Amino acid sequence: MGPRPNLLTRRTAGVASTTLALLLSTAAVGVVPAASAFSAAPAEVCAEPADVHSDARVRPGGGAKHEPNELTLAETREREADMAAALRERARFRTGAGATVTATAVTIPVVVHVIQENSTRTGGNIPDSMINSQINVLNQSFGGATGGAATGFSFQLQSINRVTNPSWYPIVQGSSAERSMKSSLRTGGKNTLNIYLGELSDDLLGWATFPTRRLSSTDGVVVLNESLPGGTATNYNQGDTGTHEVGHWLNLYHTFQGGCSGSGDSVSDTAAEASPAFECPTGRDTCTASGVDPITNFMDYSYDSCMYQFTPGQASRMLTAWNAYRAA
Repeated sequence: MGPRPNLLTRRTAGVASTTLALLLSTAAVGVVPAASAFSAAPAEVCAEPADVHSDARVRPGGGAKHEPNELTLAETREREADMAAALRERARFRTGAGATVTATAVTIPVVVHVIQENSTRTGGNIPDSMINSQINVLNQSFGGATGGAATGFSFQLQSINRVTNPSWYPIVQGSSAERSMKSSLRTGGKNTLNIYLGELSDDLLGWATFPTRRLSSTDGVVVLNESLPGGTATNYNQGDTGTHEVGHWLNLYHTFQGGCSGSGDSVSDTAAEASPAFECPTGRDTCTASGVDPITNFMDYSYDSCMYQFTPGQASRMLTAWNAYRAA
C-alpha cells in the first residue's frame, strides 16, 4: 500500500456516520486485582496510579533525552493482564459475574488546552480554525473516511482553554511543570479527552497516557501545536500526530511494539514490524512473518501523508479498552 490518494479532498468531504458493536467476553485470564478500582472511587476522582505509562511520536533523527516510545515486554504483559482483569471486574460491577459488556458507537467529549508563552503565533497562540480542523481529522480517521476501518469512535469539541504561562512552555515530557500543568487544567471524567497543545521538548511530536483503572490527573494527550492541520511542522502537519496519540489514549501500541517476535502490538491484523518506519518507505518488510510493514497505519511513525488507517483488529482493541477503563 502506498500513500493515501486524494487525502486532503477526502478529509474535507465530511465525516462518515458509523456504528460498531462489540461483545466482549469476560473469560478468566489469571490475574485479579487486589482491590476494586471501580467500586472504590467514582470516575471523577483523580488519583495518581503507581504506574502510568506514556507513549510518544518522534521526528526522524530526533535527539530526545527520554523517548517514551514503547513498553518493555514485561510492561505489555502487565497491561494486557490488567485490561483483562478490569473487563472482568467491570462486568461484575455492572451486571453480575459472567456477563458481557456491549460497546456501541462512542462519542468522546474533547477539551483542548492551548499552552502559550505569549499571544503571538510563534509563542503558541494558534487559531481556533486549526483546532477545529484537528477535530475533523480525528473524526475522519477514526470514522474510516480516510480508507481504514471505522472504529466506532467520534469526537466532539467541548471547549478551548487558552493559558499563557511561560513556565509551562515548552511542554517538557515527564517534568514537574508538565504534571503541574495537567493537574491544574485537566477537566472531566475518564471518558473526557484532554488535549494539551504547545511547543514540545526533545523533538517530540506528541505523547499520551495509556488508560488506567484509576483516573490520573496526568491523563490525556500532548500534541505539538504546529502538527495540527495547517501548521508549520513539515511532513507532520495534517493532524495525524493527534490521531496517533489518541490511539495510545485508547490503548493501542505502536505497530512496531515488540519487533518481529512475541505478541507485537497485540493486534492480529497488523503485520509484524521490526522498527518504526519514517518517511514513506513503500514495500518495506523488516520481519519474516507474512505481510509487509504497516507503514500506512496511524500507529507507525510515517509521514502524515503516508498514514491513513486503523485496522478492524485495532478498532476491536480500542473498544475493548474503552469498556475496561473509560466507559461510564
